[in-house]
Amino acid sequence: MAVPTPPTPPAEPDPELLTIDELAERSGITVRTIRFYAGRGLLPPPRLRGRTGLYGPTHLARLELVSELSALGFTLAAIERYLQRIPLSAGADELALHRALLSPWVPEQIEEIDRAELDRRTGRTLDDDALDALEALGVLERLESGRMMRLHGPFGPGLEMLDSGLPTPLLRDSHELIEKHTTALAEDLMALFQRQVLQPYRDAGHPAEERDRLTAMLSKLKPITVQGVVTAFGRAVNRAIRERIG
Repeated sequence: MAVPTPPTPPAEPDPELLTIDELAERSGITVRTIRFYAGRGLLPPPRLRGRTGLYGPTHLARLELVSELSALGFTLAAIERYLQRIPLSAGADELALHRALLSPWVPEQIEEIDRAELDRRTGRTLDDDALDALEALGVLERLESGRMMRLHGPFGPGLEMLDSGLPTPLLRDSHELIEKHTTALAEDLMALFQRQVLQPYRDAGHPAEERDRLTAMLSKLKPITVQGVVTAFGRAVNRAIRERIG
């Protein structure tokens, strides 16, 4: 007598595959926007199961990269140009490396606030001279609408400079000098990293082991570089003082 074959249990759904609603929840991007991005070619086609489209880690990673680019101020056209250089076959790990390369080195908060809110946050009533000084320091800029845009985080350092009594032209000239030289330094260091690290990685065909090493390297490189610049500047000031009074 033949032993009946037990029925085959239904296949377990792949835990990494998401419906578009689940993808929207995970990414924080609306279903409508995801479909718009897909229509623009920013996402690879979903895997079909029957009539249901399913999305995996690569789709989520691409959406996270798009969000990162958008937060950095990239226009949709610029985002499209950037993603065109990344093959649709690129995996989540490769996309994570792109995010690591793009993530800000220091947090930046940009928001518009009115005069009353500015006074409340600073704990004082700021006159036009004080606003001129803060604008010279790059802390804020006055908009045509009469509202303020806060550019770089807390007001604390700017208020300390304001209380120092230094003339506004000196604050403005000092800020422009710092911006000029730090921008040049950032561009030179970026070119060096591109030439000696990223280009060899690309020439080698994006090996997975090197990609993982690069991602880990970037997380350590940022604080070390910032601290190195601060230390080098302090030493340079010490040398300048010694040379001028020596």
